[in-house]
Amino acid sequence: MIRVNGKKFPWREGMTVADLLKDLSDSHHYVVVRINDKHVSRPFFAKTLIPDNSEVFLMPMIVGG
Repeated sequence: MIRVNGKKFPWREGMTVADLLKDLSDSHHYVVVRINDKHVSRPFFAKTLIPDNSEVFLMPMIVGG
């Protein structure tokens, strides 16, 4: 089990950040994800594994002027 933005979410062996975002079916465009104390940028989502019992925070892109 992992926590995503404070909510419990099922974890599976080999889960990457890209897998998590696909499973969430979230329409936001995330550029950075924090796993515990490590920040991961978009180019590394498919390569970065999420360990079991992790705290994951999704950081959406903010646009404004």
